[in-house]
Amino acid sequence: MRIPFNKPYFVGKELEYIKDAIDRIHISGDGYYTKKCNQWLEEQTGCSKALLTHSCTAALEMAAILANIQPGDEIIMPSYTFVSTANAFVLRGGIPVFIDIKPATMNMDERLIADAISERTKAIVPVHYAGVACEMNEILNIANEYNLYVIEDAAQGLCSNYFDKPLGSLGHLATFSFHETKNIIAGECGALAINDALFKDRAEIIREKGTDRSKFFRGEIDKYTWVDVGSSYLPSDIIAATLYAQMEMAEKITEKRINVWNMYYQNLKELENKDLISLPVIPKYCKHNAHIFYIKTKNLEDRSALMQYLSENGVKSSFHFVPLHNTKAGLIYGTFRGKDKYTSNESEKLLRLPL
Repeated sequence: MRIPFNKPYFVGKELEYIKDAIDRIHISGDGYYTKKCNQWLEEQTGCSKALLTHSCTAALEMAAILANIQPGDEIIMPSYTFVSTANAFVLRGGIPVFIDIKPATMNMDERLIADAISERTKAIVPVHYAGVACEMNEILNIANEYNLYVIEDAAQGLCSNYFDKPLGSLGHLATFSFHETKNIIAGECGALAINDALFKDRAEIIREKGTDRSKFFRGEIDKYTWVDVGSSYLPSDIIAATLYAQMEMAEKITEKRINVWNMYYQNLKELENKDLISLPVIPKYCKHNAHIFYIKTKNLEDRSALMQYLSENGVKSSFHFVPLHNTKAGLIYGTFRGKDKYTSNESEKLLRLPL
């Protein structure tokens, strides 16, 4: 028996909804199922407006445009994240300013944000690692004090809460991923959640190649034209049909993942008690979605040996992000402010198990 690291989970109605989308003779963007997905996200997160995109990367790129990132602007974020978190801002000429993480949650250390702020700082991008919330109250307080945007990278955070507030509802903007490795999936898909009403109209324009096409289809104008910068960020309605089948079962999917996560935790607790490994920490104010179950070994050598052992016994495991400030592009486009006390060290010990 071989256990893959990730196996896309299907709920059973995906093909039915795809056929229905085709029968409706509208399979391009913003069809019936795209609108259903947007509505579901607005209800789930309480955001002012949700817009489905073809990826979380696309949503981050839209957020960078909406935040009016200009060459030389600085954006504070953790180095322990996926490349899209930084790349979306680099494309606008922005400079990622990486800060250290908290080893307990692998989230950015909010206590280091203030010292990383300069006169060029424009935004803070908290990344909710493994669906566990960053310390958003403190982050929002700092953002308010310095008049900065907060853009949540909630790629892994759908159906997670922070003090009973859904992730994605806290920042000015937030982004989600529905990649096949996430909990709720559509193959390749994402979404932008807008919590500041000032961004609503422009977000539609940016998403529609810089045109006011959405207003035209609502009958608000008699023709549409090019009015702003933008790109083609819409997914096909076939993708949205797949996603909506998953959204309908989000509660069940989350429950199943939580059960597996808890099974891991309970059965591996003895190894933690023997000081052989470390298990994830879930702060009391967080309700997580079981996106990732990981352990931490003592060092890189132990992790490599364990990965090899698991592989030889048919179990596929995986490490995760290479800290961006240590990468070729990260050295060129970004900067690390403060001391890398935990980011590199903790990343070398983290091992994700199949879930």
